[in-house]
Amino acid sequence: MPSFEMFSPSFTSLVSVTVLFLTGIFSVLGFRRFRPPRSNHYGPPTLPVLGCLLPFYKNRLRLLDWYTELLAESPSETILIDRLGARRTVVTGNPDNIEYILKTKFDNFPKGRPFTELLGDLLGRGIFNVDGEMWHSQRKLASHEFTSKSLREFLVRTLETEVNERLMPILEAACTKKEVVNMQEILKRFAFDVVCKLSLGMDPACLEPSLPDSKFAKAFDVAAEISAKRGTAPVFAVWEAKRALSIGSEKRLKEAMQVIRGSVVELIRSRKDESRKEDIKKDLLSRLVTSGLDEELIRDMIISFIMAGRDTTSAAMTWFFWLLSCHKEVEKELVQEVETATGHSNEERSIKYENMKEMKFLKAYLCESMRLYPPVAWDSKHAAANDILPDGTRVYKGDRVTYFPYGMGRMKKIWGEDCQDFKPNRWIDAEDHTISPYKFPIFQAGPRVCLGKEMAFIQMKYVVASLLEQFELVPVRQDIPAFVPLLTAHMAGGLNVSVQRRKEEDWVAAS
Repeated sequence: MPSFEMFSPSFTSLVSVTVLFLTGIFSVLGFRRFRPPRSNHYGPPTLPVLGCLLPFYKNRLRLLDWYTELLAESPSETILIDRLGARRTVVTGNPDNIEYILKTKFDNFPKGRPFTELLGDLLGRGIFNVDGEMWHSQRKLASHEFTSKSLREFLVRTLETEVNERLMPILEAACTKKEVVNMQEILKRFAFDVVCKLSLGMDPACLEPSLPDSKFAKAFDVAAEISAKRGTAPVFAVWEAKRALSIGSEKRLKEAMQVIRGSVVELIRSRKDESRKEDIKKDLLSRLVTSGLDEELIRDMIISFIMAGRDTTSAAMTWFFWLLSCHKEVEKELVQEVETATGHSNEERSIKYENMKEMKFLKAYLCESMRLYPPVAWDSKHAAANDILPDGTRVYKGDRVTYFPYGMGRMKKIWGEDCQDFKPNRWIDAEDHTISPYKFPIFQAGPRVCLGKEMAFIQMKYVVASLLEQFELVPVRQDIPAFVPLLTAHMAGGLNVSVQRRKEEDWVAAS
C-alpha cells in the first residue's frame, strides 16, 4: 500500500524549505556561471539556477523537433540552452555561423574536452575525438589513404561481392517467399560487413543467414547507443556517477568496449605478423600497421573509422528508400538513369566506378533525402575562448556550440517555403549543381570535412542502383516513421517492406 504521508502539510513545508535552501546554495556557487539574460537570448524559458532543465526534461523525447521549433522562432536561427548540470549551449542553424565555426575560426572551436570525455570510452584517441597536433597528424595520414586509388578500387570490389553474393540473394529469397524484411536491419548489417572488410580486412559475415549474430557487431550497437544517450542525459552527473561505480548502462558499455578493443587488437597483432611478408593486404588496417603508429592509436583510429562508416550510409539509404516509395515518379527517373549509366541487360548487370560517376540524378536525390533525414542530426564543438558569432551571439570560453543539420533542413529561411517537401530538383537546379556545405553540413565542412564523403556516395550509389535494377520495395507501414537520433539516426520500428521483382515494362516505361 502506498503511503500518503508525503502529501501532508508538514512534509510539503519541509520540501519547500529544502528547495529554497538548495536554490540559495546553487545561486551562490553558480553566480559566475549563470549570467543575466540578454536581449538576443532566444530559446526556451529559463529560470535562475535550474535554467531550462524543466522544459528540457519535458521535451527530452522530442529534442529534435523542439530545437527546430525554437530555431524557427529565432530571428538569427540561433538559440541558447542553459540548464542545471550541463554546459551553456549555443545551438545554431545559421549558415554564416556554421562557416565561422567550421572554417573561419576553426582553431577556436575544437571538439573540446567535454566532447572527448563523452565519447572517450568509445573512440579513445581516434581522429574524431581529438584536437590539435594529434588530429592534424591523423588527418594527414588518413587523407593520404582515403584518396588512394587502390583503396577506392578495393571498396568497389568489396561492394560487388557483398551485393551479389549476400544482399541480392536475401532479397531474392524474400521476393520468392513473399516475406516481409526489415531493410534498415539488412542495410545496417551490409554496411558493417563492408566497413569491416575495408577497415580491418575481416569479414564479420553479418549478412550471412547461416551464421549466428556477430558479437563484434552487437558490441558496437551497445557501445554506440549508450554513448549517444550520455549526450542527451538531462544531468550529466548521472552517467558519470554510473561510470565511476561501474553499474547499469555504464557497466554494459565497459563490457562492450572490452569485446571491441580486444577484437581489434588481436587483428592488429595478426596483421603485424602478416606485414613481414611480401603480400600486403589493401585494407586500411594493413596500411596503418606499416605506418609505424603505436598499437593503441591504431586501435582507436580503426574503431573511429568503423563507427563513422557502419551506420551513416545505412541510415541514409533507409530513409532514401522510404522516401522513394512515397514518390514513384522519382523512382522512375532513377530507373532510367541506372539503365542509361549501366547498359541494362537481362543476362548480366555490372556496375563500374565510371558508371556511378554518371549518376548525377541519383546523387541529387540522395542529398535531398539526407537534407530531410541527416545521418547525424547534430554535431558540437566547444569554444576555446570568448567569441562573437556573425549573427551577434556571444560565445563564452567553455560553451558548447552545436550546429543542427536536422533543423536546418526544415527552415524556410534556408530552403524556402517548400522546405518540408521532398524535391530533388532543388539540387539539379542549383548553380553548378552544388549547394554550400555550410547550408548543408551533412559531411561537415572546412578542415574537418568528412574524408569518406566520396566513398560514402560510391557505396550508396552502388547499392541503390543494384537494387533498383532488380527490385521494388513496398513498405508495409503507411504512417510517417519516427526519426530517432543516436550517434547516427535510426528509423523507429525499422523499414519493413515486401520485395517485388521489377517488371520488364518498368524498364521500357523508363526508356
